[in-house]
Amino acid sequence: MEQRKEQKVEDHMEKDTGTVRKKWPLKKKLILWAVVIPVFLIISDMRLKTVVYTVNTGKLGHPVRLALITDLHSCWYGKEQQTLISAVNAQEPDIVLFGGDIFDDGHSYKNAELTLQYLSAQYPCYYVTGNHEFWSEDIESIINIVEPYGITILQGDYADIEAGEQRLRLFGVDDPDVTVYCQGSTNILQQLNRIREKIDPDCCNVLLSHRPELIDIYKRYGFDLVLSGHAHGGQWRIPGILNGLYAPNQGMFPQYAGGRYDFDWGTMIVSRGLARESTPAPRLFNRPELVIIDLQ
Repeated sequence: MEQRKEQKVEDHMEKDTGTVRKKWPLKKKLILWAVVIPVFLIISDMRLKTVVYTVNTGKLGHPVRLALITDLHSCWYGKEQQTLISAVNAQEPDIVLFGGDIFDDGHSYKNAELTLQYLSAQYPCYYVTGNHEFWSEDIESIINIVEPYGITILQGDYADIEAGEQRLRLFGVDDPDVTVYCQGSTNILQQLNRIREKIDPDCCNVLLSHRPELIDIYKRYGFDLVLSGHAHGGQWRIPGILNGLYAPNQGMFPQYAGGRYDFDWGTMIVSRGLARESTPAPRLFNRPELVIIDLQ
């Protein structure tokens, strides 16, 4: 008798479960997907955007426009990289700066080289290495790609740049991994100490260095502006709440994930970078960006 009752209860539960499934009509499923898909596309938007910062150093009589490209990681930006090239051209920069990880150790160099080829034909270009250039264990080949395009590679040295009737002094250092992969090379502290005496207090002094987490070191040298990348915007963001979830060499909730950081000695701008298909996890609320700096 008890067994029959239990069987009836089980049969009733199965019928109820089946009834619940039937109550989820196609219309509701379509509505759900109509909401979920657009939300996902918004938060994982990979379209390139341009971000413009204005920095007043008090040392320039006329504006100078810099374009900062970092963390391309050999990613694809349209046929012959024209999406990225057109975005740069639309901003009409005086100088283009490559802030490291333009090449990627796990991807073809083709997209990186096309970007360098097109932009170097139109603008004065300057380049510093990132960690992935060294992780490739192919740094000599990469340098042999970059230099023939007339791009200046800064490795613990500087260049005086005339732009818009103004002079600024651009400094650049290698990524710290240079000493891991290049025997006999100078480390970043040695490079910074070497260029310290070249800081000109009457000139706008700009440092191009891949890693923003070393800002406590950079601030000792008298730069007016530091330009970096590397953090990829913290990969996942919640605008207005969380600027970044994780960044290499900073860990969880990075302090310098991306954006503008003002100090009593000057400013640091960290690009969120251009990496897309090369990242193991999608960027969320973190569109890849071309950074433009107007020096006033």
